[in-house]
Amino acid sequence: MPTIKNGNATIYYEEHGKGFAILAFAPGGLPRSTIKIWSTAPIDPIAEFSKEYRVIVMDQRNTVDGQSRAPVTAKDNWDSYTSDHIALLDHLKVDRCHLYGQCIGGSFIANLLKKQLRRVAAAVWAQPIGRVGPMKPGRTANFDAWAKGVADRPEVTEQVLDAFYQNLYAPGFLYSVDREFLKTCKTPSLVLAGNDDAHPYAISLETSKLLPNSEFIPEWKTGEALAMAKVHVKEFLSRNTPVNAAA
Repeated sequence: MPTIKNGNATIYYEEHGKGFAILAFAPGGLPRSTIKIWSTAPIDPIAEFSKEYRVIVMDQRNTVDGQSRAPVTAKDNWDSYTSDHIALLDHLKVDRCHLYGQCIGGSFIANLLKKQLRRVAAAVWAQPIGRVGPMKPGRTANFDAWAKGVADRPEVTEQVLDAFYQNLYAPGFLYSVDREFLKTCKTPSLVLAGNDDAHPYAISLETSKLLPNSEFIPEWKTGEALAMAKVHVKEFLSRNTPVNAAA
């Protein structure tokens, strides 16, 4: 079982194919952002890209049914996850890569760009999460589903959970970065729009408009639109893959 250590965290990952690397962040929110959920996604990077690229996928820390584990503290935030992503790229000696992220993967993309902008050749944001308007009281059902998976740990108290929740979601917008950062991020980006409360269309559209070098696909999840989106994504990645990129 391929794992890496990042401090006290143990992160499970897989590699598929050869070529320029794509690091993919799975959908499913905190509870279910794991490798196996890709098989149910409209665009599965393992199936779609591994014939031409080195596709790196991972279980995020402390998912309900994944294989990555880490302590939970009141100081945990988006940087905690990004440190895992950077540690994995360092371990695999990936100096530069593409990013593909769906759902919560959009926030992971944004924070990795903020931390190591030059490491990313291009990014595909598939229905990024975000918030329009003020934060609602209490915690979301999705977060509480994640919390049940760590409830038996001695370090996990309601105070710790509340602090972690605030660290992640209080900022709003894309949660991990603000609008001002996106305005400065010239990384080629392709945004595939969301269309529900968790992945608001308005967040996808604004993200695309703020990014200086972006493309936008308003419909992509089913039928002919999905087939066309797959072609567009592959063309986008190919166009932005560095010449003579190392395998």
